[in-house]
Amino acid sequence: MNAPDFWWTVERTWQSALLSPLSALYGHFAAKRFQYNPRYKAKKPVICIGNFTAGGTGKTPFAIALNALLKEAGHKPGFLLRGYGGTYKGPLLVEQSKYSAEEVGDEALLLARKGPTVICADRAAGAKLLEKQEISVIIMDDGYQNPSLHKDYSIVLLDAKTGIGNGKCIPAGPLRMPFKKQLKRVDLLMVVGDGNASCPQQQGAKTAGIEIEYAAIRPVSADALEGERVLAFAGIGRPEKLFASLRETGAEVVKSLSFPDHHHFTKEDARKILSIAEEQDLLPITTTKDYVRLDGREEPSIARLANLASVLEVEMKIADPDALMERLKLVLAK
Repeated sequence: MNAPDFWWTVERTWQSALLSPLSALYGHFAAKRFQYNPRYKAKKPVICIGNFTAGGTGKTPFAIALNALLKEAGHKPGFLLRGYGGTYKGPLLVEQSKYSAEEVGDEALLLARKGPTVICADRAAGAKLLEKQEISVIIMDDGYQNPSLHKDYSIVLLDAKTGIGNGKCIPAGPLRMPFKKQLKRVDLLMVVGDGNASCPQQQGAKTAGIEIEYAAIRPVSADALEGERVLAFAGIGRPEKLFASLRETGAEVVKSLSFPDHHHFTKEDARKILSIAEEQDLLPITTTKDYVRLDGREEPSIARLANLASVLEVEMKIADPDALMERLKLVLAK
């Protein structure tokens, strides 16, 4: 499902008020689970990329950017993730040519392009398989709140524009557990993008002695889109990020379609997108994560959409990569 709008509304809403009792219960048990001692400590250093809330903050683009930095420094990173959106529970070493997004999830296919990638619902079991690969460090994409695997360093991403929304836990708000309790194991807060909504959380992190760095997601080589009339479609945590990025390139977003996160596009979806694009003479465009869920599909309308659709490539720009690598030195020395 897409995150409901009232999650990001600071003012009190009837929906969040109605769901508050469930929210308190969810937050209580999530915080209690967070306190468990990890049952496995990997033989390789584990750098976890997480967030406080449900929904997209750019964890996968950040993991890719960190992977590049580590490789430049002579390390051999491997990726560990749950494989959300896929049917396989793992542990499984992902091979691009062998598995589909329906089987291993879109994020796993993207990361497998960059290095050894293991998916597993049980992060400890996944780490054990990844240790057998030719790697020197594990990048854990998501799983900050998961207690099964010891993290040597936790980088938590925070969207500058939305912060933690209304500050309530799921289902009344976007938090995975109460904010102050989540701060206890954060090593570095990475604020992504522009905006003032996250200022209270940044202040809370400073008070807790947590260091803060900054980053931003930027389109790659998007000059060709300037003035282009487009139909933007996405099934990611926050589809509006794609729409905003397209407007930044100068594209005219005539029509936008939002789908649930990790949505597996059906032939009806493809036909609808193609019909609108053809009727209004629009260029269909989507995200890299969405495209891997279209590519290679045999159903004719989906295959046609994959052939016609463009992709807006983005990358995570870390403001001070040298400072980040300096902070990771002690972890990597392990």
